[in-house]
Order: sequence, then structure tokens, then C-alpha cells
Amino acid sequence: MRRTSPLSPLRLYLRSRALPGALAVLAGTAVAAAAAARWLESLPGAGPSVRLPVVALGPLLAAAVIGTGLYTPSDELDRTAVRAWWPRRLTHLLAATALAGVLLALTVPGHPEEFGAPAAVRNTLGLVGVAAGGSALVGARLSWLPPAVYLCAVGLAAPAEPGGAAAWWAWAMQPGPEGGAWTVAAAAFTAGTVLYAGRGPRRPGNDG
Repeated sequence: MRRTSPLSPLRLYLRSRALPGALAVLAGTAVAAAAAARWLESLPGAGPSVRLPVVALGPLLAAAVIGTGLYTPSDELDRTAVRAWWPRRLTHLLAATALAGVLLALTVPGHPEEFGAPAAVRNTLGLVGVAAGGSALVGARLSWLPPAVYLCAVGLAAPAEPGGAAAWWAWAMQPGPEGGAWTVAAAAFTAGTVLYAGRGPRRPGNDG
């Protein structure tokens, strides 16, 4: 009888979620973000604050990649499996988020007090959390939509001066050290992670 490798289930999981492709896109996103940050910093009179588009759009793209990768092509098999799937969903989401956070933190070195690595990591956590929650509520294929709508809205409405009440509702537009922004981002990531790990992605055509 042919023996099954212990790594076979892992390989099947990685392939079913198209994770190799997702990882390649995350790496490409980090490279593009680093190039954009260098270009913005080279502009005349530019300071660390010019990197705001990088620490906002880079995490948004990463959240979109991670969120759509939460789709499962074998939903019925997953839900009827003998072993619970929530640990695998949790591990998948945490590992992908950690990788994205590290890659995007490396794109904006220096000036952590402004729009540097702390802001990139915070936005990655918060936007991935929103995408993960979106996958459970509207489906993995549309999970990019809630973080995109949020970021577009706050990008238009956020005041020029950081802090104050905006640190709570426009957290993605805040410099790295803003405590209120970190609190909201961490809460969004925790809520989205718990929702996705517990429920899994919403099935197409499922109304509840």
C-alpha cells in the first residue's frame, strides 16, 4: 500500500487556497511599496509624511490578497470534516498577516514616529481584520470591498492634523505612535479573526 506523506494534507491545503500565488503577490506588493516610498522621498521638500499613501495602500492591497485567499473551493467537505477547521483557518490568517506585516514594515524604514514601520504594521493588522470579517459576512471573493470602502472614505474625510477624535475613526491615516489608532486596529483584527476562524468564509448564495 502506498504511504501518504504527512505533508500531503498541507500541500493540498496550500494549493486549494492558491497560497503560493498569494505569497508571490504579497512579495510583489512589498517591492512596489518600497519603490513608491523611495520615489516619494526623493521629491523636492519631501518628508516622512509623504509616505502616507504607501502605509495606507500597501496594507490595503495586502488585505485584499489575504482576504480573497480565504476562499475555500470545498466548503461542504470542510464543514463536514471530522477535525475542526477553525485552527487551520486561524493559523492561515495569522501566518499570512505576520508575513505581510513584516514585508510592509521593511518598505518604510526609519522615522517610526511618523509614517514608518509602526504605521504600516498597524494598518496591515486593521485592514486584514476588516477583510477577514468581510469574508465571513459577504464572502471571500468580496472581502476586499469593506477595507477599500473604509480607506477611501477616511482618505477623503480625515483632517490634516492627526490625533483627536480622528485617531479613532480615521486610524489608518494616523502616524505610527497614535494609541487610539492602534486600539481600533487591534480590535478590528481581533474581531475579524475571531469571526472568520469561527464561521469560515460565507458561502455563495448563503443568506444566513
